[in-house]
Amino acid sequence: MKKFQPRPGFVVQAFRFALDPNASQEAALRSHCGAARAAYNWAVGWVTASWWQRRAEETYGVGEAELTDWRPWSLPSLRKAFNAAKHTDPRFAAWWEDNSKEAYNTGLSNAAAAFDNYAKSKNGKRRGKRMGAPRFKSKRRARLACRFTTGTIRVDADARHVTLPRLGALRTHEPTSSLLARVQADTARILSATVRHERGRWFVSFQAEVERDLQRVARPDVAVGIDLGVKTLAVMADSTGEIRTVPNPGHYDAARKQLRRASRTVSRRQGPDRRTGRKPSRRWEKANAARNKVHHRVANLREDALHKLTSMVAAEYGTVVVEDLNVAGMLRNRRLARRIADAGFGEIRRQLHYKTRQRHATRLVVVDRWYPSSKTCSGCGAVKAKLPLHVRTYACDACGLVIDRDDNAARNLAALAATAVSGTGVAGDQDTAPAVSKPRGADQKTRTTRTRRKTGTGRAGGATLPQQRQTETRDRTQTEALTLW
Repeated sequence: MKKFQPRPGFVVQAFRFALDPNASQEAALRSHCGAARAAYNWAVGWVTASWWQRRAEETYGVGEAELTDWRPWSLPSLRKAFNAAKHTDPRFAAWWEDNSKEAYNTGLSNAAAAFDNYAKSKNGKRRGKRMGAPRFKSKRRARLACRFTTGTIRVDADARHVTLPRLGALRTHEPTSSLLARVQADTARILSATVRHERGRWFVSFQAEVERDLQRVARPDVAVGIDLGVKTLAVMADSTGEIRTVPNPGHYDAARKQLRRASRTVSRRQGPDRRTGRKPSRRWEKANAARNKVHHRVANLREDALHKLTSMVAAEYGTVVVEDLNVAGMLRNRRLARRIADAGFGEIRRQLHYKTRQRHATRLVVVDRWYPSSKTCSGCGAVKAKLPLHVRTYACDACGLVIDRDDNAARNLAALAATAVSGTGVAGDQDTAPAVSKPRGADQKTRTTRTRRKTGTGRAGGATLPQQRQTETRDRTQTEALTLW
């Protein structure tokens, strides 16, 4: 499926509102989300059944030409097969008409995307961590979500209701004026809507094509370097020499005492046991809901604080410089993982990326993760060989500068941005050019070496990937990917 491209002068933006459904509407929402999960599981089982059948036939010595054909996983193929099976399959025949077709299309679309990502990962064409084959979604753990792309999708004129296919008018907790005004002024067009149950509440997110309305930043000629940390969330040094410190709110640490008390209450109740089939007691459900409420409050506070920080930075500076931190690797440190996750380093960079680009059309420079921002002296440019993490004060051996470690790193990042803009700055004089770091991807040599390091016969396989012929048809591409399974 081709990615939607907005018209010139327009951007795709999401508008999210909390819903206030009644009992019958909430049951309908859960039914639609359950239908999406059931369709996803059906698609995974339907496609992988041919995989297992071929593997069983190979053990009996069946020739390649006589093996069961691969089942395609493209969305049109899954739709056609599902529409033929839903009338006779006992899992769907009795109730598939109770939900909108968009619910089933959501599950089939997610399954097609999962198989595509798996095939690209096996072929070495997908960035990031290696993905496994799609698995069934558990009813107990799956996130409730459903996407609507066709039918009646609108924001009602009273700014307090939204209308979705088969669900009708749903009341919202807050006014929808931010989207309604744009739709009425013909500066926005709703493309799709997604309902999701998150943090104990129902939300609807409208994906809309919105006319781009850029906002001028307060200081367009000033660049800022942001050094993220645990004790101090962010140290910001701009090209004018001003340094600002943003303390870490520590929302999770502040709620740990309350969470311990709530968890102790939950542990003293009769909870569910999947081994014996025991269902949870009413008191356990009540105590677990109280504990989840604390977790939801912490998540909401963290989200609010990060949005305020990134909005302030994006609205003030013309150039923002951040480091390409290896957050996934940092979370492996058991001593710092809790605080790093609470700080939200990755979320800060993600929000800065779209806020600088879509709202203000300013620059976001991502410095390579190996740039020694903490080891480089912001005064003379000398670089230390080692600087342990517990040393919080930077003392330059060349010029004698003594400065806080985080302040020094932020000043180096700001100087790096100034070098890119005007050609001045100490950090740039050390033959270090600011550049967007190369993302992790399959084109890295280390990934190819790791894949071909050894051979094996397991399912995921450390086996060497055979050279496959490239053809133009989608079915042939899928067959090549499946041979790696």
